[in-house]
Amino acid sequence: MLEKLVAFCLRWPWTVVLLTLALTGGGVYLTVERFQIDTDTTNLFSPDMAWRKNQMALYRAFPQLENTIVVVIDAGTGEAADDAAARLDAELRGKPLMQRVWRPDDPAFFVKNGLLYLDLNDLRRTVGMLLGQRDILTPLAEDPSLRGLANVLVANQKRAAGSERTTALYLAGLDEFSQTFEATLAGRSAELDWEKLLSGGKGDAAPTGPPLDKRRIVMVTPVIDFSELQPGADAMAFIRKTAAELGITKDKGFTLRLTGEVPLAAEEFATLSENMALNTVGTLVIVSLILFVALRSPKLILAVLATLLAGLAITSGMGVLLIGRFNLISVAFAALFIGLGVDFGIQFATRYREERHGHGDLERSLTKATHEIGGSLTLAAVSLLAGFFCFLPTSFLGVAELGLIAGVGMIIAYIATLTFLPAAIKLLHPPAEHVPIATHSLAAVDHWIAHHRLIVLLATAAVVLAGMPALLRTHFDSNPMNLRDQKVESVATFLDLTKDPKTAPNKIETLAPSLAAARDLKQKIEALPEVDHVDSIDSLIPTDQDDKLALIERASNDLREALYPRTRPTPTDAETVKALNAAVKALRAATARKPTPQIARFAAALDGLAKASPETRAKARAAAFTGFEKMMDQLREALKARRVTPDSMPEELRSDWISAKGLVRLETTPKGDSNNLDVMTRFADAMLTVAPESSGAPVIISEAGKTVTRAFLEAGLYAFAAVFLILAVALRNPIDVALTLGPLVLAGIMSLQAAELLGVSLNFANIIALPLMFGVGVAFHIYYVIAWRKGVVDMLASSLTRAIFFSSLTTGTAFGSLFLSSHPGTASMGEFLTISLFFTLLAAFIIVPAFLGPPRHAADGGADAT
Repeated sequence: MLEKLVAFCLRWPWTVVLLTLALTGGGVYLTVERFQIDTDTTNLFSPDMAWRKNQMALYRAFPQLENTIVVVIDAGTGEAADDAAARLDAELRGKPLMQRVWRPDDPAFFVKNGLLYLDLNDLRRTVGMLLGQRDILTPLAEDPSLRGLANVLVANQKRAAGSERTTALYLAGLDEFSQTFEATLAGRSAELDWEKLLSGGKGDAAPTGPPLDKRRIVMVTPVIDFSELQPGADAMAFIRKTAAELGITKDKGFTLRLTGEVPLAAEEFATLSENMALNTVGTLVIVSLILFVALRSPKLILAVLATLLAGLAITSGMGVLLIGRFNLISVAFAALFIGLGVDFGIQFATRYREERHGHGDLERSLTKATHEIGGSLTLAAVSLLAGFFCFLPTSFLGVAELGLIAGVGMIIAYIATLTFLPAAIKLLHPPAEHVPIATHSLAAVDHWIAHHRLIVLLATAAVVLAGMPALLRTHFDSNPMNLRDQKVESVATFLDLTKDPKTAPNKIETLAPSLAAARDLKQKIEALPEVDHVDSIDSLIPTDQDDKLALIERASNDLREALYPRTRPTPTDAETVKALNAAVKALRAATARKPTPQIARFAAALDGLAKASPETRAKARAAAFTGFEKMMDQLREALKARRVTPDSMPEELRSDWISAKGLVRLETTPKGDSNNLDVMTRFADAMLTVAPESSGAPVIISEAGKTVTRAFLEAGLYAFAAVFLILAVALRNPIDVALTLGPLVLAGIMSLQAAELLGVSLNFANIIALPLMFGVGVAFHIYYVIAWRKGVVDMLASSLTRAIFFSSLTTGTAFGSLFLSSHPGTASMGEFLTISLFFTLLAAFIIVPAFLGPPRHAADGGADAT
């Protein structure tokens, strides 16, 4: 049948070539116009799995949690970060690319009610501190100028000497003012941190609200266009452009970074595509050089390369039609196709060369090559197809889709090798072969293996047994962050956020049908030793509100003069200079007998301001009082606090915890490093025992690892059984089947052992090396076993080994190009594939001949069986 097919193609070569080119053009068109890649590792798994259903239920209830951009703003002070976040939030709201913009800390709500969120004892201390600062706050509120500041600090000098602690606080405050004024005099921008100043130098305790640091977060749900190659890229660019226009830049003292699902996916694709074109061109150039050494004929090389590229384009187009969006695993189909598809071409072309050397006639050589190699190619293609298609029933969609497109690719490569390649060879008409194809020098190795079979087999067994401890340590790294470039902004920011339990992204989300059910569930979760804390709508309800409201009311009454002062007229510049000079004279006179460095430094700063230009004094006033005025505004709001209940919260804040349909969200944070795989796995397992409806990154990562392991065990068993049956039917001899698969199993074991010893962990990306190497190994071993059954001696010296050797070189080149990728996951794929290829070839060239022993002759019926 195959000979008739090739004969037809040789009779109508232009028809075959033009039809193939038309299909190739269609494949290129579909790839260019409709190619998409989904970088979300969650979508590598079936939506029918329990944890995927939980995740989708979470996103239906709280859609704002999906496809987000997390804008992280760091600044020199908490006030500066808060101001930048507020300006960016206001500017982004309502823009076409922004579906929703919000701040998790809801500043308006927390400024007004922030004091209620302090611990009762902390609130008592805060109120006491504010009341103790009345003598400073009131006069400064009445005269917020350098004159008022100089008068207040001089007047408080004697009071500060009342106790050692008061003196220390006073001197520390002077240093803060001195540092600010010195920066202004030097021409540098500065702003006094009043939160830190009034809290006695503790930057993490604000008197006007919950703890403040120097970081703020703005959340954005962008408008996503999934038809684009990088959905969300326009929204990210708009955020950066808006921030730059608002002055939220490094030169202004800010650091703005983006992370979250959208930036992670965008930078993941950018890393994947980086150097992709260069690597592909480089791979094709090296493959062409290898083909030249293998085939020696430019026309023959052109025919094989044209067959390979046509098959790749058609396979790519079929992939677009069959699966639509490629994923991080299925996108590797190109490397698989080049690595496996070229094998068919090299096997056929090498056999053609051998026949052409013996017969001379081109068409007869092509027909004879088909007769000799067609059975082996068919058996190899069917075995590869079965191996790849065995992943289709598993829940690991990433490899299932890869199996589908790779399996289809094998069909295309097989058909193209037996149709387009013979037609192209006839049209190109390469010259006759005058040099023998076999490598006779390797016959000595064949003879050595034949006479030392026992040594080879014992050495193989010893290596496998010695590596068993490494095999038992083999583990699967299911953390997708370890597949990403740790240096890109989105990943580095994500990892930075994991250092703080308050901002750690790897949390578990759980839905409860009501508030009462959520409270019961929260108690069960908090009892787990793996849990650090649980956040819910109740976390936003302050405790001890009666006592706190009483304290706040007292502070509001006692600070009324500071909060609502009778302001003095703004001083003229001359009045400011006069007040500064008077303050300098008073401070120096007070410390004449007992000099104090802090007071001397402050007096020098005031003296410098008195002698400076009016513009410099204006800048000094702004540096000292901008933060003060903001703080007083916040304090006025904070002392208006009212009882907080779920119903009194702003809808934007409440909707983050209670959905429109009344579902209540619980957010649980683990103890320890939330990005550590062991921590996440233990945390997820414990959570699922009390809340099986949970979702979130730790659950996804933990359950995904189990899914992958189960999928490969299932697919491995399916593939092994399928290939066993195919070989049993084709070879009709169980011993021959065992001789084909045995070395292949040993090669797989040694590959896993070597990978573990070299520190290469299995992950979502490189685990495809297992089915791929299974396919490569099956093909190589089938070629050898069938040749052995036909009575071929000196296997390594034969043209078959030459073909396998050069085929493996091209396969290794394709895999090596992955190893050079900028994407860590893709690079690990190339690394593991290279390791596996080495042991597959070792098994094919050394272990298989030792397993097979002396060849059988065609007389025993083996040749007819194929």
